[in-house]
Amino acid sequence: MSRPSALAAIAALLPGLIALVPARAAVPVPPPPPPPLNAHSYILVDVNTGKVLAAKNPDDKMPMASLTKLMTVYIVFSALKSGQLSLNTPVLISTAAWRTGGSRMFVNPGTRVPVLDLLKGVVVDSGNDATVALAQKIGGTRAGFVSLMNDYARRLGLHSTHYADVDGLPVPDHYTTARDLATLSMDLIRDFPQYRFIFKIKKFTWDHITQRNRVSLLWTDPYVKGMKTGYTDAAGYCMIVYADRNGMRLVSVVLNTPSWDARVNDSQALITYGYNFFENDRVAAARETVAKPRVYDSAAGYAPVGPERAVELTVLRGHNTLHTHIEWKHWPLVAPLAAGAAVGTLVVTDGAGRPVASTSLVTLAPAPEGGLLTRLSDDMHLWFSH
Repeated sequence: MSRPSALAAIAALLPGLIALVPARAAVPVPPPPPPPLNAHSYILVDVNTGKVLAAKNPDDKMPMASLTKLMTVYIVFSALKSGQLSLNTPVLISTAAWRTGGSRMFVNPGTRVPVLDLLKGVVVDSGNDATVALAQKIGGTRAGFVSLMNDYARRLGLHSTHYADVDGLPVPDHYTTARDLATLSMDLIRDFPQYRFIFKIKKFTWDHITQRNRVSLLWTDPYVKGMKTGYTDAAGYCMIVYADRNGMRLVSVVLNTPSWDARVNDSQALITYGYNFFENDRVAAARETVAKPRVYDSAAGYAPVGPERAVELTVLRGHNTLHTHIEWKHWPLVAPLAAGAAVGTLVVTDGAGRPVASTSLVTLAPAPEGGLLTRLSDDMHLWFSH
């Protein structure tokens, strides 16, 4: 029986009491330290829970090279979601976009290229020309789009990031941190699931030129779903990797490694470390019935209650010592109760009894008042029980 089912069974029998329910109780042990890496700065985060599993200098401000393009992609995805653009919207390629240096998709000036193909050019080819074309389409000018990038950075809570260009070519006052890049990457994954397929594309052909995705782990690790690489002399070799193994989703960010191989090896080591030593515990799904307490003066007598949002935690693999209990907002519960009424809190504690998570519990169905006899009987019961 799952933890929520056990809670429901106990609550139905003893409406005033919710027992602590252990989950695979074991003696907790600390995780081993993360492997030694080449990166000056790195971070590994569980996307589902936001828990940082490993980090080194995650708040150091660093040049970001082509990792800059993830913000470009986020803004384009936002425009797609709002209906400002569609994947088939043609984008005129300007001479300025065509002349942009560095890595390129090799679009031609004066042609019109669909948004989807330009996105592939940005993600797979790291094309600066495709990036500038999209920036001009949405922002009017590169400067206008840079202003928009900084607006989005503030909205997303990227407090240590500042953009000065759209493509990541070296310019002053253009920096970020591993933590901010992880936040942006997780927002891309969570906010736009319909467009995640673009990051998984291994190679892309445009105008008879085929380029391979620079996230080489797409070929060697079946759990890697892509993301983005970057390189300049100032930034070093950088890589962001998104991986999903049976629903446990990880993002790793490595910044300023000394070589292509080093960024690949560091990224693989972080992802392997995360999956080897951690796992997710879904304590309860959003609006899942975790208890069915007595509701006095109600025709039904009981009402299902569940968490307003899902409760999921990252725990050390094989050493899960989480417990749950319910703290009622008011007891006893008395009808009428509308669906969605806040009636308590589901509290999760670790093996030492320390709270590690909580969420509001709401009624999942209305509990209207019963008839006169029901109300009289329940009121008498309440009177004598006090």
